[in-house]
Amino acid sequence: MRKPFAQPLADLIGPSIAQLCGKAGFSVVEVVTHWDEIVGPDLAPRSQPLKLQWPREDSGEAATLFVRVEGPYAIEFQYAAPVVMERINAYFGWRCVGRIALRQGPVPRRGGPPAFTPPPPEAVAQVRAEIGAFEDEALASSLARLGALVRDARRKS
Repeated sequence: MRKPFAQPLADLIGPSIAQLCGKAGFSVVEVVTHWDEIVGPDLAPRSQPLKLQWPREDSGEAATLFVRVEGPYAIEFQYAAPVVMERINAYFGWRCVGRIALRQGPVPRRGGPPAFTPPPPEAVAQVRAEIGAFEDEALASSLARLGALVRDARRKS
């Protein structure tokens, strides 16, 4: 049986992320990878999980989650900490976090994809003239927009 050429990105980087997170005490990697989903859109951009510290002995106690929070939002996060703990524990289905310790500091911005800028109509018209006749006009328009975007990207690089 031949192995497929394309593999999901998560399969390739999952072990690397798990190893890096393990060094910071994150045996539950999803705390880092799904932080935005767990804490919600209000707190996620202003906070970042730093490490998960488990008790030294097998005491049955839950871990302490250390979170970096931007200074002005530390009070807001402190107020929401019980809800965040509840969300984390509900996400995993067991009581893995028993306490949240805040550390004030800058949180790196996590940028999403850049805003889409449609190609100029002149560029689309030029590509449309170059690609020739199509039976499906919607397909021709889509290909012309794509061609104009690719051409613009090549010019910029």
